[in-house]
Amino acid sequence: MAGTFILGETKVRPGSYFNIQKKGGNAAAGVMNGVTAVIFKADFGPLNTAVELSAEDGYERTFGTGLTTDAMKEAIAGGAKTIIACRVGNGGSQGTITLKDTDEEEALTITAKYPGDKDFTVTIREKLSDSALKECIFYAGTTEFEKLEFSAGEGEVDALVAALASSRNFKAEAKEGKGTAVLAAVSQSAFTKGINPQVTTGDYSNAFAQVEPFDFNTICLDTEDTEIHLLLQSFINRIFDAGSLCQAVVAEKHTVDLEIREAHAASFNDEKMNYVLNAHIDEQGKEIDGYQTAARIAGMIGAAAANSSLTHTVINGFSEIKEKLTNTEIIAAEKRGCLVLTYNKAKQVWIDNAINTLITPADNQDDGWKKIRRVKTRFELIRRINTTTDDLVGKVDNDKNGRATVISQIQGVGDSMREEGKLVACSVTESSAYTADGDSAWFDIDVIDKDSMEHIYLTFLFRFSTNEE
Repeated sequence: MAGTFILGETKVRPGSYFNIQKKGGNAAAGVMNGVTAVIFKADFGPLNTAVELSAEDGYERTFGTGLTTDAMKEAIAGGAKTIIACRVGNGGSQGTITLKDTDEEEALTITAKYPGDKDFTVTIREKLSDSALKECIFYAGTTEFEKLEFSAGEGEVDALVAALASSRNFKAEAKEGKGTAVLAAVSQSAFTKGINPQVTTGDYSNAFAQVEPFDFNTICLDTEDTEIHLLLQSFINRIFDAGSLCQAVVAEKHTVDLEIREAHAASFNDEKMNYVLNAHIDEQGKEIDGYQTAARIAGMIGAAAANSSLTHTVINGFSEIKEKLTNTEIIAAEKRGCLVLTYNKAKQVWIDNAINTLITPADNQDDGWKKIRRVKTRFELIRRINTTTDDLVGKVDNDKNGRATVISQIQGVGDSMREEGKLVACSVTESSAYTADGDSAWFDIDVIDKDSMEHIYLTFLFRFSTNEE
């Protein structure tokens, strides 16, 4: 996908470009779900580098569980299958430990590969099942973090250095003349702690650049800083113009005045920005607020299929809403683009109305862009069609037959999504406003996307007597 185009514009670079317009009034690729980018702080792990992690494998052995890594925990709990993880910060120092040999002399130094004050310890011991081997076990607190084996006996310092060369977390250097030494056994001997990196606003901008090459459905941050939220909005709008389609989710602490939060949500006025209003308490009685709630909702939005709505979806693990609003307050908040958590009749916490912050659609937008489901559907359609047409660039002639091929391929995508229950109708024609010429061709894709029934109006007609007409 090469990005967006303005009607009448002729691009320099070859590629497939998309433009969004509305059909009718406001009243009237490939499939990708479950990918969430998370920007966070940690006391260990790759710094300022985007790392793709599966929810199944987890993030703990890469970044640990310190600082704001719980943003990843919440995103996965929301349904994210893949995390594009980026630890944010600058500076700091690595933890170290120096081990001695059996003569009580310093033999080698082990250094963590990444800065941070994680509480590491190390154990060196003979392997119980094989006396020819020793084990080197690293712990983070009381949890085993990494384990490896190396040859025991003469030369085992060099053997451990070699074994650690393949470690993703630690490296070692032998002291001069100690390569052939035998290491003394130690049991959970503590590292000298490193120092956590500092984090500035500019570091978040750098993190955005790191995740940009990846494809993801949603993105969230570990901060309630509104200045950084605005940077995030600028970022997702910039990459949208370059063909990357995603939604961001942010939140502030419930202690921020309600009117202020609503004003911040309304100021986005963006179908790609989602603002979660409420905090909650989880089943363990822990208050989950701000960025944590945003991360959970980001995981849910990212994982949701384009033919499903999150309206009135129960949030697993949410036992109590921290901030309960009146009906009037809920309506006012939703009119300002807030995603509000409420209770269902069973006192379960659910999403009251799955809307984004778009309040006033642009001239090229209809009211469907206000709905999270329809944004997901439309982004999926655009992504799938652009993936299909990208494969045709430079491969078909710009004549009647070539354009018919393009139409057929696009129509195939639309028909598939209609059969998947995501569209009501989709028809493709050559543009009536622009005539194919040279190496450029224009096509109109007329789409009616499907929505869920979210407003049911019941008129009751009662009769006092069966004789009344």
